[in-house]
Amino acid sequence: MLFALFKSFSTLSQSVFLLILTDILEGLDLRKETEEVLCPANCPLWQFYVFGDGVYASLSSVCGAAIHRGVITNAGGPVKVQTLPGQESYPAVNANGIQSQVLTRWASSFSVTPTKNVALEAVGRSVSTARPSTGKRPKKPLDKKAGNKDCKADIAFLVDGSYNIGQRRFNLQKNFVGKVAVMLGIGTEGPHIGVVQASEHPKIEFYLKNFTAAKEVLFAIKELGFRGGNSNTGKALKHTAQKFFSLENGARKGIPKIIVVFLDGWPSDDIEEAGIVAREFGVNVFIVSVAKPTTEELGMVQDIGFVDKAVCRNNGFFSYNMPSWFGTTKYVKPLVQKLCSHEQMLCSKTCYNSVNIAFLVDGSSSVGDSNFRLVLEFISNVAKAFEISDIGSKIATVQFTYDQRTEFGFTDYTTKEKVLSAIRSIRYMSGGTATGDAISFTTRNVFGPVKDGPNKNFLVILTDGQSYDDVRGPAAAAQKAGITVFSVGVAWAPLDDLKDMASEPRDSHTFFTREFTGLEQMIPDIIRGICKDFLDSKQ
Repeated sequence: MLFALFKSFSTLSQSVFLLILTDILEGLDLRKETEEVLCPANCPLWQFYVFGDGVYASLSSVCGAAIHRGVITNAGGPVKVQTLPGQESYPAVNANGIQSQVLTRWASSFSVTPTKNVALEAVGRSVSTARPSTGKRPKKPLDKKAGNKDCKADIAFLVDGSYNIGQRRFNLQKNFVGKVAVMLGIGTEGPHIGVVQASEHPKIEFYLKNFTAAKEVLFAIKELGFRGGNSNTGKALKHTAQKFFSLENGARKGIPKIIVVFLDGWPSDDIEEAGIVAREFGVNVFIVSVAKPTTEELGMVQDIGFVDKAVCRNNGFFSYNMPSWFGTTKYVKPLVQKLCSHEQMLCSKTCYNSVNIAFLVDGSSSVGDSNFRLVLEFISNVAKAFEISDIGSKIATVQFTYDQRTEFGFTDYTTKEKVLSAIRSIRYMSGGTATGDAISFTTRNVFGPVKDGPNKNFLVILTDGQSYDDVRGPAAAAQKAGITVFSVGVAWAPLDDLKDMASEPRDSHTFFTREFTGLEQMIPDIIRGICKDFLDSKQ
């Protein structure tokens, strides 16, 4: 349960339990028919999920329901909670700053009333999942239909339905998965989720396309039936990676594909091959392991390193352990944060591992050796953001004056370390400035060999002055060849030339700074621009 602290009080012959809550405790977390709880103060109203009016579905926030009902204000306070049977047609009503939602039916309910026990007093401090104040305005409520647009992902929850977990823990697992689904912010423009049950044979319970609202997903998860059988997790993982993420089943182009494997104990079959297949299909595999095998049980495990071999990367990010299925609510938010960290999804075909970036660097006399070192530092810091490999992103660099020199091409170095070393080794040329000829050279000689490859192509042009030749025609030819162009100007670089070279919309592909030291501040914007263009191209 999501309790920070509790304390019992005795008044005459009656024992009263006061629960100090966080702001997201739900009716599902309560275990008694009647409980008296204390809601903390100043919880953001937009965090509350409430279904119904007066009688609330048990997946509703207790404190949210209490504010909605008028039992307390956002200043917090004690509340008496009465569990009730489930019902149909929970209505949507806007009251006291909270908009409750419609729910067709739910298996259990609760009501909230003021507590009459004056002996209640809070002890300690409540633990809140809300972020500390930063002096900024609170976030606006999510558009429930659109969902969390900052967490676009297609997620398959691969739940354990084997005899290892059993019926009771299977139900606790469903409760946990439901909470993760709600906090993700499911919606048409946010995360989409589906569920596959692993047991003797995998069963796809519902696809990504079936539901795009949290309440629908929660009901579908609640309705899952326990299958039993061996824990053939490898078989289920391979089946999910190969069959689940098709366009026909609701997968979206350019959106990270994720499988979250819930595993109670250990798998009955080989999971390593399934992990390889998932990576080949561009799927990010997370393993949430519960109740790891004890020392005495290790002899029964086919491969004790099964987690490291199944996950997307063996770097600690994709593995997640919970000691048991009890008291799991505190693990919800950290898992959601992982699933929404798209820059960490190294197995997806994303902007970080599916682009070719060539840097076209002005080596003219006006730059100077010390400033040229700053340019190379800028290139290195942009390159560091990407997953460089023989099957991932690739980097190339061309230096130009009146002549052009390919410092290294896309296929010369296939690791980040070698690329960074090659950048550091570039020697300053010095000379005039013929940017147009350099663009044509790079389009033909650097991008030509990879024009039919799977990666999206980007050209970043860095110059500090007026070109002696035409730049508009060569830049247009590069863009026609499928290359997205970013122009970065320093000092005396004419803004008109920079915009003539840049891709549309020109304002978001054109950068300028008076000093070479200002290049460092542009790095995040360049990276974000590349990623935005990549995602837009996949829509």
